[in-house]
Amino acid sequence: MKIVVADRDGVAHELDAVEGWRVMEIVRAHGVKLGAECGGSSVCGECRVRVAPEWQNKLHEPRDEELDRLDEHLAGDDERLSCQLIFSEELNGLTLSLPDAA
Repeated sequence: MKIVVADRDGVAHELDAVEGWRVMEIVRAHGVKLGAECGGSSVCGECRVRVAPEWQNKLHEPRDEELDRLDEHLAGDDERLSCQLIFSEELNGLTLSLPDAA
């Protein structure tokens, strides 16, 4: 199973993904630079990712804490916190990009 992440330089990385892992953990495990000072507790908002349009409706709705962090960072409608996205078989091929650092 895979996810595809375009880094901040626009370089696409096809990453092996593990079911049950947070997308943040998958990205970081492969050495793609992604902020996550809070370690995945939805506090810092540094692990924002842009979700490709074809995948947006396949993700669960964000919780209030995630929406608060996204609002604080003036995130676009296509952005989510990667620490709040749990990889599953249904997300095989998930395509993301990293927004510019805040």
